[in-house]
Amino acid sequence: MNKRIRLNGVDMNCVGCCPGLWLHPQDETIRYNTLEYWIELAKLLERGLFDSLFIADVFGIYDVYGGNADAAFRNAVEFPVNDPFLVVPAMAAATRHLGFGLTGTATYEQPFSFARRVSTLDHLTRGRLAWNIVTGYLDSAAKAFGLTEQLPHDERYVKTEEFMEVVYKLWEGSWEEGSVLRDKQKRIFADPEKTHKVRHEGKYFRMEAYHLCEPSPQRTPILFQAGASSKGREFAAKHAECVFISAAHPKAAAEIVGDIRERAASRGRDPQSVQIYVGLPIVCAETDAAAQAKIEDYRRYVSAEGTLALWSGYLGVDLASCNLDEPLSSLQINGIQSFVEGFMRSDPTRHWTLRDAVDRLGVEGHKARLTGSPATVADALVGWMEESGVDGFNVSYIVNPGDLTAFVDLVVPELQRRGVYKTHYDEGTLREKLYGSGRRHLPSTHPGASYRFPRAQAAQSKGA
Repeated sequence: MNKRIRLNGVDMNCVGCCPGLWLHPQDETIRYNTLEYWIELAKLLERGLFDSLFIADVFGIYDVYGGNADAAFRNAVEFPVNDPFLVVPAMAAATRHLGFGLTGTATYEQPFSFARRVSTLDHLTRGRLAWNIVTGYLDSAAKAFGLTEQLPHDERYVKTEEFMEVVYKLWEGSWEEGSVLRDKQKRIFADPEKTHKVRHEGKYFRMEAYHLCEPSPQRTPILFQAGASSKGREFAAKHAECVFISAAHPKAAAEIVGDIRERAASRGRDPQSVQIYVGLPIVCAETDAAAQAKIEDYRRYVSAEGTLALWSGYLGVDLASCNLDEPLSSLQINGIQSFVEGFMRSDPTRHWTLRDAVDRLGVEGHKARLTGSPATVADALVGWMEESGVDGFNVSYIVNPGDLTAFVDLVVPELQRRGVYKTHYDEGTLREKLYGSGRRHLPSTHPGASYRFPRAQAAQSKGA
């Protein structure tokens, strides 16, 4: 294998990721609302030389199942959930290299204030920030923001496209290179000739403003995106630098990888510059038998009710009122379409039903899972890389911090011994760590780069 494996750790600012597993005596996610939890996690991942900690997020509550949120409350189904942005400064102060991928929902954010928040964190982390671009999928979130229901799936991407245009203008076009002087002798902090007011008037956003932050180390953060529907893949091919996918096996992942890279190439981007990560919960122990024993132990804590509540929210379908023998293909989904598509792609010859999908939930979730000794897990990771063409993995846990600690202590040394994983961090921003020294900004082939303010236009716009 020619390229080295890249890794992101995955967590969420809530109680656990698998419904019911917070009850496990070794699970510490109930400490999610303490700084100590996040600082310890960041130090652990940096010890394992992970590229970043990706923090998932959701606006709203899972109130689709049974027509209410009772199951979500009882089982802590991604609820309560705190703001992921606010834990980053503490983690950044405790680490030097680890990046931080934060989920921001473009459907419900305002681009002006969002751009400032992101730039501030890129400054405070010295260029270690990434943004996971999502559109949202819960009606409860839409109602929380004053809407009667969420926008249709494809229209959410239309709004997000406009959101991207506005934040690109702010990050890339409001302050020219060399605009910040910090000249105490001349008493000039910033050159007004090199700072520009951003104007935008579109379907969803209107704005006239300067970006409130001076250019941060990366200007635009590393752009993560996880949409795997057809619309999501097209969005990823245009905007994303790192794409997160789910697949049941390497062959299914290879189809997604090939499609996204082909779409990126058609847009004039280097297809290999789009780094693709597959999500894998990984349970490791000294032996295969010990790892399997962990899984059997974990199963005892799974909440069936919580799992159904979670998936009802993901799909936008009340599974409490559905015939579980109904074909998956017949569901009218306004939620995360890629979850159903993932099941269908995992075995196209199978006539998938809701019952089949539900049987795969719990500790399996909607992702493939790796279980075994360090050698077994390393073999599987290398196999995924070679067969699918992915660049790395989003490593998630079932019980935390035990699963991530076992991965760092057992699997990372095995991967290093095989020469397929780094033994030290490179210096620089997160983008430089991913793409090489000196590449701290978006490349010229990325659409965001087109919003950089040319010097020739600057003089013309001053009187506008």
